[in-house]
Amino acid sequence: MDKTSFIIITVDGPAGAGKGTLAARLAQIYSLDFLDTGLLYRAVALKMLESGEDFNDKEAALRAVLLLNSDDLINPSLRNEAIGSGASIIAVFPEVRSALLAFQRNFASNPSPGKQGVILDGRDIGLVILPEAPCKIFVTASPEVRAERRLKELHQKKIYSTFELILEDMEERDTRDRMRKISPLRPAKDAFILDTTGLNLQDVVEKASFFVDSIYPQAHKNQ
Repeated sequence: MDKTSFIIITVDGPAGAGKGTLAARLAQIYSLDFLDTGLLYRAVALKMLESGEDFNDKEAALRAVLLLNSDDLINPSLRNEAIGSGASIIAVFPEVRSALLAFQRNFASNPSPGKQGVILDGRDIGLVILPEAPCKIFVTASPEVRAERRLKELHQKKIYSTFELILEDMEERDTRDRMRKISPLRPAKDAFILDTTGLNLQDVVEKASFFVDSIYPQAHKNQ
């Protein structure tokens, strides 16, 4: 593949906005390798939890990073709310973000054979990890809508929680993500802002695809 022409898409946004679902769907449509970068931080948090470490312990987080392997990214426990909260806490450490940066950039520069390119979703992909990416999407939604979506998702997995607890957790995570000194949560200047608050999945995918097509008009699409 011509490394100067393959598709690179970044999808950023807060928890529960729908960025992971959108990124996975775009990966199918455009035949892209997909990396949910949030799973890297969640995998670190899970290793710390299993070892009885404090999420606020930077050195413990760095030790956990060194133990990561690809199998850690498919553990179903990564989607637990406690792991998500832990991931948000350890993500404020610049050293942890730096340690995981090379993994993400290496993924982005090495698409699998037969793929048109890559798509990565996270919190700072368009700003820090791949600022040169031509196609950046920032997905957002109201905290209330995001909390409702997450509650529904948990109930489908038969995990008990309440709307109030999830909303409180999301607002705390949003604050941490926006206020951290390194890679705060905000859209890149050239990102397409996609508010999913009043949209269904089909609407979201159509709007995002229209934007991708404007950047990569020659891209092959799977119907």
